[in-house]
Amino acid sequence: MNTPNPQVDLFLVEGCMRCSKGATPACKVHQWKAFLEKLRQMLLESELIEERKWGVPTYTLNGKNVIMLGVFKESCVISFLKGSLMKDPEGILELPGPNSRDGRLIRFTKEEQLVELEGEIRAFIKEAIEIEKSGKKPARTLAHQLEIPEELNQKFEEIEGLKKAFYSLTPGRQRGYLIHFLGTKKSQTRINRIEKFIPKIMEGKGIMD
Repeated sequence: MNTPNPQVDLFLVEGCMRCSKGATPACKVHQWKAFLEKLRQMLLESELIEERKWGVPTYTLNGKNVIMLGVFKESCVISFLKGSLMKDPEGILELPGPNSRDGRLIRFTKEEQLVELEGEIRAFIKEAIEIEKSGKKPARTLAHQLEIPEELNQKFEEIEGLKKAFYSLTPGRQRGYLIHFLGTKKSQTRINRIEKFIPKIMEGKGIMD
């Protein structure tokens, strides 16, 4: 069994401290403490090293983040950072959000789930470790197959060099722009958003640069 990290002990007492409810009875960590302690025990029985990053328990192998624990108001989760590579014939794993790529998680809302899924959880932990050891990485496709809005294609035609500049960006930067452009249903709003960021695209910068 690996050595528990005192910083994770502190997390279970005061929470992640990323909001004003940290270290108060209102912190949502208290609601899910029994879940977190059980999941933590499983992880400590593996070869992963327990750390605390971004305020939450994070489990690493050779310095690489593999698994994280987290809490929300209505649920507690165990997240597998390369979950897209894991086998999941029973459909237990879910996407963290609609724009997620690599990560997968198990969401707990009732105590019985921990008992029912303990075998599967342990198997997922073992598989996540083996994937990390193998060096496998999720396949990278252009912006993770997000569609190119017609308004952007039109700008590619209108502005010389824009298309080349966009496709020269890293996949992550392309994805960031596409999520932003596709975040509205109104064509004119998409045009406005695209026009606003054309200078950055031409400079090879991402939306947050």
